[in-house]
Order: sequence, then C-alpha cells, then structure tokens
Amino acid sequence: MTSFTIPTVETERLVLRAPQLDDLPAMTAFYATQRSHMVGGPKDELGSWSTLTNRLGHWAVRGYGLWHLTEKASGSFVGWAGIIDVPGWAEPELGWTLMAEAEGKGLGFEAAAAARDYAARHQGLNGVISYIAHANDRSRALAERLGATFEREAELLGKHAQIWRHPQIDLTTERTGQ
Repeated sequence: MTSFTIPTVETERLVLRAPQLDDLPAMTAFYATQRSHMVGGPKDELGSWSTLTNRLGHWAVRGYGLWHLTEKASGSFVGWAGIIDVPGWAEPELGWTLMAEAEGKGLGFEAAAAARDYAARHQGLNGVISYIAHANDRSRALAERLGATFEREAELLGKHAQIWRHPQIDLTTERTGQ
C-alpha cells in the first residue's frame, strides 16, 4: 500500500487540510454552476469525483497540491488553495477557489498566503505563478493583494489567460501571519 501525508496548515480563521469524501457534495454543487468555468467546470458528479481523487493523487505523486479549506467558525468546507503542477502548466501554480458564500471575507487571501508560504518554506516552490482568466476580476485583485504582478499572456487548456508572478518569500524570516 502506498501512503503519504498531506500536512495540515492552520491560519487565524481556516484549516487547510486534505481533501475528503465529505467534500464531494459541495464540490458537485459548485461544479454544476457557471461560476466553475474559471476552474475547469462545469462538471457532473463523476467529474467532481475525478477532481477530488485527482487532488489526492497530485499529493501522492508530487508531494504537494491543493488543500481543502474549512472555516474554523462554522466548520464548513469553503474552497481550496495550493499548488497545481500538472501537464500543460508552464510551471507550478498557486491556485485558489472559494465557494460563493465564502467570498468577500478575506478568506481567499488568508488561504492563498498560507499555501504560498508553506510551498516556499517546505516544498521548495518560491516565486510561483498564478494563471488568471481575463474575466476573473476577483482573482486578479487577490493576486495583486498578494503582491503578484502581471508577467505575460498565456494559454491554458485551450483558453487565453494571464500569468501573474508571486514575489519570492524571504525564507530567513519567520512567517508573520496573514
């Protein structure tokens, strides 16, 4: 049997944890919406299942991947954030997605900053990129808030996108929080 560990990362309001089967209903509901088109949707239940199991496989093969996010106050699954590095990507990407009810609370920033910091400090992934669809104003604003800068136009999975470069994290200092 193959075994691996997905680390848990806690922030002030979130737990970044391994994807779980209990997340599937919320993922299926999210991927059934047009909102999901920015991240590979829409998908049906089988497509959502494949996405969930692919996330676990990404961790097994790469040693890093996407965490699922639990809001501490409510215990709710509210999205995902972490590193994506699969065929077709120019290099490892910091990605994030929040469920609609979690937007506008700063949770995306908190999750993405924690995932980026962990990737730099523990996984050797510093100064990563983010692919952002042209129509995704919220993600572009979050990338800017994280200190990322526009680098170039790109294509990902047959769609036009922008690549935003995140700043290198100073690994000589302690993490200071969100």
